[in-house]
Amino acid sequence: GTFLELCELLFPALKRQDTRMRAALTIQKRVAIVLWKLATPDSYRSVANQFGVGKSTVGVAVMQVAHAIVDLLLSTVVTLGDVQVIIDGFSAMGFPNCGGAIDGTHIPILGPAHQGSQYINRKGYFSMVLQALVDHKGRFTNINVGWPGKVHDARVFRNSGLFR
Repeated sequence: GTFLELCELLFPALKRQDTRMRAALTIQKRVAIVLWKLATPDSYRSVANQFGVGKSTVGVAVMQVAHAIVDLLLSTVVTLGDVQVIIDGFSAMGFPNCGGAIDGTHIPILGPAHQGSQYINRKGYFSMVLQALVDHKGRFTNINVGWPGKVHDARVFRNSGLFR
């Protein structure tokens, strides 16, 4: 049910028309490809073989669905919500006056051709920084991603909408 609801929510951004050359992939198949790719460490080639499509189709689907999620869902699904409820929830867990749990992580990437040294983190690999805030139930309430791996977590936080 959740999968079908996700497909329905993404429909406006992902709908495609069949052409004389070929039938368009269904939204359900594209979303399934992307969820499989994001949930497993499989390569594009492996995912392509799993779903009977080309590896470039997997790459295009990942980008299209990711952009659709950001454009259509991110601002409605990842929201701060009622701060007092969150504070009360953390208080019940033994953390008074807490409005969320925040942390950052490095997402490995292939080194970009331009400004590659900016993306090498302190552990020596190319990455982008992801900062996330969760509420007392572990639900994401704020996400900030895209900073080069060389940037310190404190700088990412200081420049985030959450800080403002």
